[in-house]
Amino acid sequence: MTTTQGTEQGTEYDVVVAGAGPVGLFLAGELRLGGALRVLVVERLPEVDETIKAGWINHPSAVALNRRGLLPELAAVREAVQERLRAFRDLKDGDENNNGDRDGGGRNQRPRIAGHFAGIMLDPELFDASGPEWRDADPAAGHGLLMPQAELERALGRWAERLGVEVRRGVELTGFTEEADGVAVQLDGRTVRAGWLVGCDGGRSTVRRLAGFAFPGTAPEITGYQALVELSGAERLKAGWNTTDVGTYVHGPFPGRILTVEFDSPPADRYAPVTAEELEASLRRVSGVPEVRVTGVRTATRFTDNARQATEYRRGRVLLAGDAAHVHSPFGGQGLNLGLGDALNLGWKLAAVVGGRAPESLLDTYTAERHPIGAWVLDWTRAQIALMRPDRHARALRRVVEDLAGSGAGTTYLVNRISGVWQRYDLPGSHPLTGASAPDLPLSDGTRLGEHLRTGRPLLLDLTGSPAPDTLTAPYADRLTVLTTTCPTRPTLRALLVRPDGFVAWAADTDGEEKADEDGLAAALERWVGRSGAGARALTRG
Repeated sequence: MTTTQGTEQGTEYDVVVAGAGPVGLFLAGELRLGGALRVLVVERLPEVDETIKAGWINHPSAVALNRRGLLPELAAVREAVQERLRAFRDLKDGDENNNGDRDGGGRNQRPRIAGHFAGIMLDPELFDASGPEWRDADPAAGHGLLMPQAELERALGRWAERLGVEVRRGVELTGFTEEADGVAVQLDGRTVRAGWLVGCDGGRSTVRRLAGFAFPGTAPEITGYQALVELSGAERLKAGWNTTDVGTYVHGPFPGRILTVEFDSPPADRYAPVTAEELEASLRRVSGVPEVRVTGVRTATRFTDNARQATEYRRGRVLLAGDAAHVHSPFGGQGLNLGLGDALNLGWKLAAVVGGRAPESLLDTYTAERHPIGAWVLDWTRAQIALMRPDRHARALRRVVEDLAGSGAGTTYLVNRISGVWQRYDLPGSHPLTGASAPDLPLSDGTRLGEHLRTGRPLLLDLTGSPAPDTLTAPYADRLTVLTTTCPTRPTLRALLVRPDGFVAWAADTDGEEKADEDGLAAALERWVGRSGAGARALTRG
């Protein structure tokens, strides 16, 4: 990614973002879409980190990327991932064929999965997608998408660059001083001034530590490894997730990808270089396959079940997002997605404050909305660790959960939770859609609702088929998009106000009480779109 050289000392930025991972880059792009003119991202690493990390984005993340027009750009990456999956599947099928492991029709028996919970694989044929969560869901997003984190980071970097974000790599944030009207940020001995500072600088966040955020949680107890390696003697390694008397190991879903978990203690030095000898020893202990050898390491990392969350995501003019705000084990692939959700929620709000369109109190809704979801993720990962332990009590509980997961209701519950489709915010209003991600409604002009959210502006969708009165739109003409159309699949839905992050701030049906709907929309516009001197009136029935 091309980077811009820094300007002279003393240059002011609206926002400095520490960390150019996916969360920092997505946040920077959202800030620019929201109107922040001067956004600087600093990253201590000179290049994109190729270490194996997250490999899956959930439904809300895929929806957000699609609404910003980024999924088509990632199509080639998705296809390459699928090809690697097919190659590994065919390789393991060949091993099974040699062992005579076929069904009566001579076809290879291939497990069908829809994700996993603590390594308990879920069968998609048991999943019921008829629930209200999936009505009018974005078809391009599916239940989630396989996507290596490094490739997503590159795509977000290109997008941020196109939007005019300044990115400086090989630059480390070493300190900052908060002032009454901004933050003085030290970058490798130089100082730049910014209105706001956001720490997206990972689990060991310098910003979090220097700002004094409380970071309570539970201490680590396990040692895990994830790696892409060259293997020999691996014929007896089973594909997928496997529990043993020692711990858990994973082989696949790509050639050479391994993961091990041991429950004896956390690593003595989590951040020391991971060696082939370490990986081989752990894989042999957990799998019980003494002849397996690790002959080369392409990328490897250690992890633990350290689970902590900042008690607040904002202190004055300093904010946190992503791993800087919460850390946990990687099981279930929730960490990257949690961080992208933080960025999507914070970006437009901070941009509105920077642009003077909203009071600083709008930023209080960032912690209020995102902290509960972060707390859920920490408990979701803790529950999986509990089920993966090798002691007899945990194994007994695991058998119970396996039975539940093998039912239609159990699979549907787990897939819905893993996919993230359940996520919503507690917003004012009684309509069932208020606080939920906007449904991707098919509109009568042949478009879908999501296509109209790419600009990052709030959207008033008027489904009465007649233009809304000027008294509604005029006070917000510089910041609100109004779309008048109809929706053949939702004839009773009258209107939606959709925030820049794609969540419904207000909704009304055709049989609603008109005065109450008017008051609700006026309040939602004032709260989420900005103050207006002329006031606002709602849609009248056509």
